[in-house]
Amino acid sequence: MNTLLVLIFVAAYAAIVFEHPIKINKSASALIGAGLLWSVYAVMSGDPGHVTDHLGETLVGTAQIVFFLMGAMTIVEVIDAHDGFDVVTARIRTTSLSSLMWLVCIVTFFLSAVLDNLTTAIVMVSLVKKLLDSREQRLLFAGMIVIAANAGGAWSPIGDVTTTMLWIGGQITATAIMSGMFLPSLVNLLVPLAIISSSLKGMPVIEPQQVTNRVKGATTSERERNIMFFLGLGVLIAVPAFKTLTHLPPFMGVMFGLGLLWLVGDLLHGKKTEEERDHLDLTTALQRIDMASVIFFIGILLAVATLEHSGILPALAGWLDVTVGRQDLIILLIGLVSAIVDNVPLVAAAIGMYSIDQYGPDSFLWQFLAYCAGTGGSILIIGSAAGVAAMGLERINFVWYVRKFSGVALAGYFAGAAVYIIQTAVIG
Repeated sequence: MNTLLVLIFVAAYAAIVFEHPIKINKSASALIGAGLLWSVYAVMSGDPGHVTDHLGETLVGTAQIVFFLMGAMTIVEVIDAHDGFDVVTARIRTTSLSSLMWLVCIVTFFLSAVLDNLTTAIVMVSLVKKLLDSREQRLLFAGMIVIAANAGGAWSPIGDVTTTMLWIGGQITATAIMSGMFLPSLVNLLVPLAIISSSLKGMPVIEPQQVTNRVKGATTSERERNIMFFLGLGVLIAVPAFKTLTHLPPFMGVMFGLGLLWLVGDLLHGKKTEEERDHLDLTTALQRIDMASVIFFIGILLAVATLEHSGILPALAGWLDVTVGRQDLIILLIGLVSAIVDNVPLVAAAIGMYSIDQYGPDSFLWQFLAYCAGTGGSILIIGSAAGVAAMGLERINFVWYVRKFSGVALAGYFAGAAVYIIQTAVIG
């Protein structure tokens, strides 16, 4: 049975990795893989009732992650519909290209920790299009935005899907991941940023001639943008505090905050015509969230859970411990692999490989996994959602990114990892 389960998972995983060449959406591959895996597990285990119990247990954990993601994605869409991100991006102004890169990357780093790396990458790459005329310079900025977004997402429980998975699963806590991972994540950004920005010293910022200060329509005033931006941001920031105070799952905090945002939005736009408020309504925001990605998360989490419950992943963990021996090297390898394949199934697999009873909350393994899986995707443009988004927005060539950024991203990856290992050895 286990051999068949592994073969099905490898086939589904291959279909996910080669989504574009085979022209089959990765969500379809994940769902088919999950369906086949659980079916084989139920039929060949000889105990369907026991398998059903395992499926129910998996469903609870999966639903918490999915509800959290849907709520957070809707909040981000509402902020974007109100042009709320202009509150931040409109204040980024400088005449030095090198200084502009530092400003953009630092804003990206912190914004990614509050929102998520994918949304932040889209917002910041779109901003740079309005600030720079040279496509070559925009590509350099886009590459650094990918690194900054992934680094920023690694030190926050809501900055990356993988850290969210670990946080909801109880492997990490919000305060510990933020305090323990901030410096390594910052170093992960600063090393490539220092290298790339040094090549831009002395070069001026040349804005596109056709771009002028954008005049907003009457549908959203500055007051409305500020209210929705700061309220939405406040809701996301308050989720870890909500979990700490109430001990309820994070998705409840997000749903509660989404309800408050919905109420305030209705009150703000109550006197507008239906046409004026249509694109600002939360109902419209719900239609804009990336449901294909949500379905993918459901499929891949269910698929990986089969390998966990069947005992395959714990056995793999034991083999790695014997073969590689060192836990830090194992996690470093997982991070490097995340540059090639999606980090969501990798982290899901690692959660299944190692028991939280053996490695308690905020242990070295879980925090280092959050760092490596979150930042390793920067090494290749296809290794993270932020990278894929930037690739599409600026039509970045894969080979160009390897030539320009893979080396500096790898240097930042190992530098940040070294900082965390030293930090753990010195502080504990």
